[in-house]
Amino acid sequence: MAKLKAWRSIPAAGARLPTEHIAAEGAFPGLDPKWSRLVTAKTDDGAHTFHVLDTGPELAERGITPTGTILAVHGNPTWSYLWRRVLAASLEQAAEGRAWRVIAPDQLDMGLSDRLEHPEAPAAEAESYRRFEQRLGDLDGLMDALDVDTSVPLVTLGHDWGGVISMGWAMRHADEVDAVVSLNTAVDHPVDEHVPAALRAAMAPAVLPISTVETEGFLKVTLGLAEGGLESAVKKAYRAPYTSRWGRGGIGGFVADIPALSEHVSRPVLEETSSKLTQWQKPTLFLWGPQDPVFQDRYLADLLERLPHADVHRFEGSGHLLAEDRNIAAPLFTWLDDRFPAADVQEDARSGLRSPEPAGEVSRLHDQLEHLTMTWRKASPAVVDMGVAEDQERAVSWDDLAEKVDALAVGLSELGVSPGDRVSLLVQPGNDLTVILYACLRIGAVAVVADQGLGLKGMTRAVRSARPQWIIGAKPGLTVARTLNWPGRRVSLDVLSGRQAKLLGTVASVERLLRSHSGRSPQDLPYPAPEDPAAVLFTSGSTGPAKGVLYTHGRLGALVALLRQQFAVKPGSSLIAGFAPFALLGPAIGATSVTPDMSVTKPSTLTAVAVAEAALAGEATMFFGSPAALRNVVATAGELSAEQRDALGGIYLVLSAGAPVHPVLLDQVQELFPEAEIHTPYGMTEGLLQADISREQVHEAMTSGPSGEGQPGVCVGRPVDGVRFALAPLDAEGHPVEQLVEPADHVGTLGEIVVSAAHLKEGYDRLWLTDRQSRRDTYDGLIWHRTNDVGHFDAEGRLWIQGRLQHVITTPAGPVGPGTVETPVDALDEVARAAAVGVGPAGTQAVVVIAEPEGSAKALRTGRSPLAQPEFARTVREASEVPVSAVLVLEGLPTDIRHNSKIDRTRLAEWAAEVLAGEKVKSL
Repeated sequence: MAKLKAWRSIPAAGARLPTEHIAAEGAFPGLDPKWSRLVTAKTDDGAHTFHVLDTGPELAERGITPTGTILAVHGNPTWSYLWRRVLAASLEQAAEGRAWRVIAPDQLDMGLSDRLEHPEAPAAEAESYRRFEQRLGDLDGLMDALDVDTSVPLVTLGHDWGGVISMGWAMRHADEVDAVVSLNTAVDHPVDEHVPAALRAAMAPAVLPISTVETEGFLKVTLGLAEGGLESAVKKAYRAPYTSRWGRGGIGGFVADIPALSEHVSRPVLEETSSKLTQWQKPTLFLWGPQDPVFQDRYLADLLERLPHADVHRFEGSGHLLAEDRNIAAPLFTWLDDRFPAADVQEDARSGLRSPEPAGEVSRLHDQLEHLTMTWRKASPAVVDMGVAEDQERAVSWDDLAEKVDALAVGLSELGVSPGDRVSLLVQPGNDLTVILYACLRIGAVAVVADQGLGLKGMTRAVRSARPQWIIGAKPGLTVARTLNWPGRRVSLDVLSGRQAKLLGTVASVERLLRSHSGRSPQDLPYPAPEDPAAVLFTSGSTGPAKGVLYTHGRLGALVALLRQQFAVKPGSSLIAGFAPFALLGPAIGATSVTPDMSVTKPSTLTAVAVAEAALAGEATMFFGSPAALRNVVATAGELSAEQRDALGGIYLVLSAGAPVHPVLLDQVQELFPEAEIHTPYGMTEGLLQADISREQVHEAMTSGPSGEGQPGVCVGRPVDGVRFALAPLDAEGHPVEQLVEPADHVGTLGEIVVSAAHLKEGYDRLWLTDRQSRRDTYDGLIWHRTNDVGHFDAEGRLWIQGRLQHVITTPAGPVGPGTVETPVDALDEVARAAAVGVGPAGTQAVVVIAEPEGSAKALRTGRSPLAQPEFARTVREASEVPVSAVLVLEGLPTDIRHNSKIDRTRLAEWAAEVLAGEKVKSL
């Protein structure tokens, strides 16, 4: 315990900072002086005066009865100023008939509340700061003094140590408190683990008084944690109560009261709170800044283990001062409105809502795998991995696959992997990954799949977001996990030496588990239920941080049923999986999965020879690949032998997913696969198959326009069985309206595409707000997913995608989908690909086209400038039906990592704005 001798000159209890200057104009940006009041309350050690920000008096002045009360508790070294946006938003809601009273006190020794006496004598050090137990008593006295109405909902809100204090108070008043909300905080710290380094330094006995009281060190470091830094006026407002050592006594006291050690005086209260939370069943919300160096993701994981029903939203990129980094008031009041709806609103807005019926009969994910082991096909290949050396086992039969899955399921279960545990899979697609995935699914573990295409930074963010209990990986993946301290107990793919196992921190190996449990069956393990979580699949991250998409066993089963029906994929079929998600579904469908020799993170590395060799090895009848993969397969077709060409002739179905495919490329693919039916299905990570169209139908659609020239955007066909589309038309500012409409009644109308199906995601993982925003639950009794894609439907019921919602160009004449401009420009002989972006203020944006030429960019540029030559620019403008303000030329348009196909229009818009402003720009 620190000897807080530095406090010897701090005045006696009862002294406090003056409040008069809070009304000074501009002194406290965003804080209305009318909210400020002083309240004297009886506490455990006598009467004290608290400074409180309170919207109650203003609501009373307006004659408004509060909907409920929010008790907002700040942490260290902030004060009630932290909650100014919440107070302001609560009063804005009053005009809409929903008015929450917000009470935000300054804790004693903090902000503008009473300062406490800090004796010099070391023997009295336990009395020299406010303890956890006392702070709970302070809230009791304050709430009594404020005479809070408990007939309406009471919600606690906290941050930092105010988070655990507010939850501790809620647990002691569980009969009165109706919900808890907290920003970054912790309710437990294992005594055998180090306190985070960012806090450990300040807690050192020799350092604590100097860093927290004698100087502004601790205060400055904390205020420096805001994303992008605080505005100077806001920083000054936070510092105002703490400009002298006399005012900073409470900062040091808060640090001294951190109960990291078992013998700490506040440890029993912390353990009481953390224990009671496990019985808390009322609404709970955690809003989290993942970049916090103090309250790290492990503390969120602990909270969720105690409160598995809690709603969570992680704001990627934000950190400790989340309330400054993001507008938390909007999601807070949205959540409160959902949980405590007005009397005239149905209590559960989603009650009775459903998805459409699945396209076919839904079976368990293991049914086909088990069925084929009891038929004549049991000795035929189930999975074939062309990436392994020729002298190793490339093919695994159905019989062997089922045996390995069973053995590993037993082994993992005995190791401690339990139903609901999350398992991060750091193994390349192929035989090993298939065995591991289906073993995890068999025991009810949740597979976390974040592929290397996200890059190290993206994968780290994804894994920490999902917070797996286990990591199963090959040595390269485990090395990264160890180096970057990814969460989870580690299991290696292969047997490691003792030294390697120690270095990587592994507790077992898949190879040894398979060997030691060979022949055993998980008969005693119940099969997961349809509603149980099965997998968290991360999006590509092409339009922002990758999101974890949660699927249940039932929803994956519905997807399998759809694939069987839509593409006649039956047991005995064989597919070449150049697109990883389909490789993992093979055993569930009953189809042989052949993984070609390619780099998973670079689809464009797939060659025609690799596809042909995979077709020969697996007697393949189907090929699934991304557009980038197809492009390179066509480009390398000249390397094929006669035998390899014949093998491609046995393919009867080619699917390309992940991004639109140009009709010319489809025709080239048809020449390479002469017997194949070529389809380009439309889907996303949130729903892998929504619409479908064949090559012939693409050509038919291209002549469907009034002038026989097709329509704006890319035609992705009609909805597949079990899928319903709706449309949210865009308003003049490019925003989708709330009321959904039937596509058939609004032919040609530009809008956001909304979809409903049984095989859609269950939700976004630990992104409560994103998940809520992605749903439309008010139309035709169905649960709808907002795709964030914009487009239109034609008179034949076909869907034309025109881009992403965030890329809509808001011109003075109205919103324009990028595809409206790009489609005719892409058709020009000189253009390989084009992107249309908006430059300028919303509502008055100019349309700028960036063209990637078929040949050298020099021929189309004006000297060294990215500006197009006048003749080429004129050609582009004549091709577009929408006025184009500028044409730029770029050697290669930036794309996403995973598909190598999706154009990064956000980066292009920023680049184009800099170019047109005459700024010196960096190359993309």
